Amino acid sequence: MEQVWNNRDFESIPTFVYPEYTVHLDNEDPWEGKTLNHTEFRERLKYSFNSFPDIHFDIQAAVSDGDHVAIMWIMTGTNLGNIAELPPTGMSIKTNGITIYRFKEGKVCGHSQVFDRATVIRQLGF
Repeated sequence: MEQVWNNRDFESIPTFVYPEYTVHLDNEDPWEGKTLNHTEFRERLKYSFNSFPDIHFDIQAAVSDGDHVAIMWIMTGTNLGNIAELPPTGMSIKTNGITIYRFKEGKVCGHSQVFDRATVIRQLGF
């Protein structure tokens, strides 16, 4: 999270992300149910950064169990680009969520995620 998301270090993706990354459950995520290679994973990140260039995740807690790690996080950012067909608002957001990551051979290979998208929509004034 810190290196790839918060530091926007796309070059480190192969270090941390398995070559096949599956979005198992992430409601409203355009990539839900898809398996991504590193290039596609990078495009998914760019999609988020285009909408929120200053997106930041503050990890509140992490719990591991076998090949799974669950994290609770707070996400903040400023909407400076389109979200799908919705125009940028220039407004800031703050919401929380939980992501359960799956690991294979020491690298993250997928996730399931729940977060409060309704709060984000309200904060943006939609």
